[in-house]
Amino acid sequence: QLQASGGGLRPAGGSLRLSCTTSRRTSSNNAVGWFRQAPGGEREFVAAISWNGGNTFYSDSVKGRFTISRDRAKNAVDLLMNGLKPEDTAVYFCAVARGSQPVSSRSSYAYWGQGTQVTVSS
Repeated sequence: QLQASGGGLRPAGGSLRLSCTTSRRTSSNNAVGWFRQAPGGEREFVAAISWNGGNTFYSDSVKGRFTISRDRAKNAVDLLMNGLKPEDTAVYFCAVARGSQPVSSRSSYAYWGQGTQVTVSS
């Protein structure tokens, strides 16, 4: 039901666009978020967007560098990552929230997709 794609290897300062495709049934009225998990670390919140795209929410570590957007017609949520840093290296996951507004708590998300690897070299 959820598919994340677009990961890859970039040098520090580079850009990458991740895409999450969902089924209309699971996400049309729900917020969608991106999380990431580095090796040995916990899964942490990155960004989220409301059901209609009107509200967004970012972690402090990516604010100003990453942009989340959604295309409801395509049931897709993108994460544009600019100014990549080595500490952005992680597996990135998209998830559908139980509610309509963007939140950062993992427990607020009901559906999770497979991750996509992002590696940033120094």
